[in-house]
Amino acid sequence: MIRSRRTEDGGRNRGGDNSRRRLSSVLCLLLAVLSSCSRAPKGAGKRGQPTTPPAVPVTVSPAVQKTVPVQIQAVGRVLPYAVVSVKARVDGLVTAAHFKDGRYVKAGQLLFSLDPTPYEAQLKQAQANRAKDQAQLENARKQVERNAAVVGKGYVSKEQYDQAVASAAALAATVKADEAAIETAQLNVQYCSIVSPITGRAGAVQVDVGNLVKANDPASVLVVINQVQPIYVSFYVPENTLPDIRRYMAAGPLAAAAIVPGHENAPVRGKLSFLDNTINTSSGTIQLRARFANENLWLWPGQFANVTLTLTSLPNAVVVPSQAIQTGQKGPYVFIVKPDLTAEYRPVTTGQTVGNESVIEKGVQPGENVVTDGQLRLTDGAHVRIAPPVTTGTAGSTAGAAGGPAP
Repeated sequence: MIRSRRTEDGGRNRGGDNSRRRLSSVLCLLLAVLSSCSRAPKGAGKRGQPTTPPAVPVTVSPAVQKTVPVQIQAVGRVLPYAVVSVKARVDGLVTAAHFKDGRYVKAGQLLFSLDPTPYEAQLKQAQANRAKDQAQLENARKQVERNAAVVGKGYVSKEQYDQAVASAAALAATVKADEAAIETAQLNVQYCSIVSPITGRAGAVQVDVGNLVKANDPASVLVVINQVQPIYVSFYVPENTLPDIRRYMAAGPLAAAAIVPGHENAPVRGKLSFLDNTINTSSGTIQLRARFANENLWLWPGQFANVTLTLTSLPNAVVVPSQAIQTGQKGPYVFIVKPDLTAEYRPVTTGQTVGNESVIEKGVQPGENVVTDGQLRLTDGAHVRIAPPVTTGTAGSTAGAAGGPAP
């Protein structure tokens, strides 16, 4: 009996030891799992707290307060101030051309000569007719004087006297007609020398020496002359700008500037000189024309030009680079870099755009730094690192001036 109890007690002891071992193993496994879960990730702080995201590199530019012109941009076409198609005023044979194609000619300069021989002969004939009729007129007047002295005495009838007076009057009229014929012949001789009516640039000579030209023939244009000093630029603007243009025109002439290829940094200055009296209903635009002195001859007829019409100026306007303005679901916005180097989302109201700058009517104060590059990686409150501006040859643009790299 005693052996049996020992054996039973020993079995119970061995079973309890196994249970305790299994429990210890489970506890150790749980401790290991908990230890691995509570282990701090790489880059964590001393107490296992996660660090802030890395700062986003951006370039910034300060908002500037200055006077900004209110302008209208358009593409125009250069037009000559005057165009003259030179034609012959009399029929004749071209005997000489006194200029070369494309040369600059002055008003009154001799361009072509026609053969004057036929008209000189007509002039001589008209002068001879006048001399003959003048002699007959003098004789008729003397006859009137003689008849006047004896008509009352009965030597000459009243009818003969009246006939002498009428004959003298007819001859006087004939002499005047002869004088008019002489003037016409003199003009025809003068018209054989064709001169330039304006000062300008001549085109190609369209008739050769030896050709016969006809008076005022549309097909007999000798040369076309364009007056290019001064010169016009014609352009069209939307009809919704008409009220502003008319309002500012009432205060004085509006300044215009034209830029042509090759002289982008030196616009030609002029004044608005023409506003059309009707709006083009098919395009919803109205035609304007500006006058330029064109002293350097940079504007050439038929050339395209970028025209800037200045209406007025906005004093104390807040201006930022146009690339700083982004467009979201709620409209335009910018990111402001605060002194603590965090980004702030700021909705804005934009105004006039001049060159690469835009006016901010509401949302930005002068001196605040706006982000000009790197906005796509920003969120409201994100930490930023101000990087120096980068110029890329392919993009052709330079980021706004940076406030300096973060220390």
